[in-house]
Amino acid sequence: MNIDKDYWEERYKNGSIGWDIGYVSTPLKEYFNQLRDRNMKILIPGAGNGYEAAYLYNLGFSNVFYLDYLPEAIKSFKKNNPYFPENRILKEDFFEHKGKYDLIIELAFFTSIMPEKRGELAKKMRDLLKTGGKYVGLFFNHEFKLNHPPYGAMKETYLELIKDLFEVKIFETAYNSIKPRNGRELFFIFKKI
Repeated sequence: MNIDKDYWEERYKNGSIGWDIGYVSTPLKEYFNQLRDRNMKILIPGAGNGYEAAYLYNLGFSNVFYLDYLPEAIKSFKKNNPYFPENRILKEDFFEHKGKYDLIIELAFFTSIMPEKRGELAKKMRDLLKTGGKYVGLFFNHEFKLNHPPYGAMKETYLELIKDLFEVKIFETAYNSIKPRNGRELFFIFKKI
């Protein structure tokens, strides 16, 4: 199945976005709350409704960048967050994006990418990070038997993809996932090497 922009746009238009829990997930929220450098440059690719971008911005992180290529997602984000700086809302394809960041946040973006593009995704994440930058977020530790997203994976698959790109700082089952995802999410912090 070829998953393209039209597929995702249609999902947003008809409200078929089951991955969207309506707020910042607890593991990410707790990670954000302990960050101290409010000037760090942060990218959130495939940001969708942008709860994480809004939350970080409201915490005082002024260099948060929301990135998505779907007009419907961006429209929803802007409607719900009219105060968010327009120049921090990036409407473009992640694989075409250029920039350098201290932190990239993962929130179901990986599972939206077709499995054959995962290696390219991991390399792009690394390329967008400054030396010592971190790729942080949640992965499903579950194989979905679907011919469309979400494309899950097991911990070993992720480790194989990032082994020459990142140093693993933390990679463990999230202890504070929301109930429907309890025991099925891996919280990770990977550092660019």
